[in-house]
Amino acid sequence: MIAFVSGTVAALAPGSAVVEVGGVGMAVQCTPGTLAGLRVGTAARLATSLVVREDSLTLYGFADDDERQVFELLQTASGVGPRLAQAMLAVHTPDALRRALSTGDEKALTAVPGIGKKGAQKLLLELKDRLGEPVGSPSAALAAPAAGWRDQLHAALIGLGYASREADEAVSAVAPQAEAAGGTPPVGQLLKAALQTLNRAR
Repeated sequence: MIAFVSGTVAALAPGSAVVEVGGVGMAVQCTPGTLAGLRVGTAARLATSLVVREDSLTLYGFADDDERQVFELLQTASGVGPRLAQAMLAVHTPDALRRALSTGDEKALTAVPGIGKKGAQKLLLELKDRLGEPVGSPSAALAAPAAGWRDQLHAALIGLGYASREADEAVSAVAPQAEAAGGTPPVGQLLKAALQTLNRAR
C-alpha cells in the first residue's frame, strides 16, 4: 500500500491534485478541504489510500492519517465505496462524523450527497462503534463542518490559480445555491458550480 506521497504540487483540479514524486506525477483524489491547503509549486505531504479495482488503481489523498483511517473505516459498511466515503469527508471532519455516528445524528449524515434517510439509519447501525470517540473538543468538532464553506471554497479557488477578486465573485455567485442547500452545503458541488461561473465569465 502507498501510505503517503510527499513532493511538489504540480497541478490542481476540482477533485484532484498531481504531486511530483521522484520525477513521477502521482494523481491523487482529494476533498475540497484538502485541496484548499495545497498550492501549485509548493511542497506537500498527503496521507494516501490506494483503492484497487479490476479496471483501475485510484489513489485517494488526505490532509492527515486520521482522515485516511476514517476513510478506510467508512468503507467497512455495506454499500459504502471510496467515492461515498470521500463525499462524507468532504462534508464532515473525521470528528464530526464520529460525533454524528455516536449520537445517532441522521440529519448530519443525510447532508452528504448520496445518503438518504434509510441509508443514514443503516450507517448508524453498522458504524456506530467502529470510528471510536471524537479526538478533538466537542465544540470544535461541531463547528468544523460549518466552518465556512465560503472560506473553503475561496481557498480552493485560490489554490487553483484564480485571483482573489475572481474567487470572491465566484463565491458570491454560488451563495444562493449554498443557502438553498441548507445545513452544511456540499463544498465539492459548490466548487464545480463556481468553476462553471468563472469559465463563463472568461
